[in-house]
Amino acid sequence: MGSDSSPVSRALLALELVQGSPGISAARLAERLGVSERAARRYVSLLREAGIPVESVRGPYGGYRVGRGLRLPPVVFRADEALALVMAVLDGHHDASDPAGTVGGAIGTIIRALPGPVAAQAEAVRRTVTPMPDRSAVRPDPATTATLVHACSDGRAIRLDYRPESGRGLSVEVEPWSVVVRHGRWYLLCRSVEHQAVRAYRVDRVRAVELLTGTVVLPPGLDPAAVLEEHLAVGWAHEAEVLVDAGPEEVRSWLPRTLGRLEPTEDGGTRLVGSTNNPRWYVHELARTPMRYRVVGSAPLREAARALGRELLAAAGDEA
Repeated sequence: MGSDSSPVSRALLALELVQGSPGISAARLAERLGVSERAARRYVSLLREAGIPVESVRGPYGGYRVGRGLRLPPVVFRADEALALVMAVLDGHHDASDPAGTVGGAIGTIIRALPGPVAAQAEAVRRTVTPMPDRSAVRPDPATTATLVHACSDGRAIRLDYRPESGRGLSVEVEPWSVVVRHGRWYLLCRSVEHQAVRAYRVDRVRAVELLTGTVVLPPGLDPAAVLEEHLAVGWAHEAEVLVDAGPEEVRSWLPRTLGRLEPTEDGGTRLVGSTNNPRWYVHELARTPMRYRVVGSAPLREAARALGRELLAAAGDEA
């Protein structure tokens, strides 16, 4: 059983089984759920407490069935859509095959609503593929994430109870712009009310959200992903300045935005301005570009570039 397993997820799975097999017995329901008959009856009771009309008929041909008044809209997918959805879930969640988990239960619901041939393909992919978990990914609390998304869409100012890596709690008032997922990490992109500056907060470190009365107006032409990338490139210990012998558009196609801001120079080149806590990583990223460039300014970055050059010369058999 996955770590996401809960009475609610089991009850929802029980509802799907009753809908799919009207007249299912308590024994059969328990078998499908992998629990005792007593537990299966408890899940049915949870559904009834939630206002879902689950009826029971006694006798050899009796069992559970959903009563009148509960209709779910049909779910229609093309085969390529269904497979793409399953692949996307597997790519992000290694526990998607656990039917008792939140993610596995959700994808199971979708598969059971598909036409037979499409469902068979989707289920085959889910059960056959063995995804490896992204160990750098951090999945935040779904309820907190939903609150932040609604605040962004409703244009509501919020106050965050935030606990950064240092462990010291913060209370910050912000104007939320967007929730952005980057390399398995979820960020709230926003403007700090106190500092009137762009900020990005890790959603998994948000402990509480308070909705405020203030309204939020998004910057014109906001590109949340681009703004987040540029924001993550500033404010680190070592300032970086790099001159590249190519225009900004060409440079942008080779270097990630996290390295900094690109500025055109008078001679048709580009100045890259950013910062980093890890000079070695920074110069290794720079080495991806085929254009000629020169690191200026920061002594730690220049030394890291020299060290990388010596490593490459040694790899080629030429000691510097």
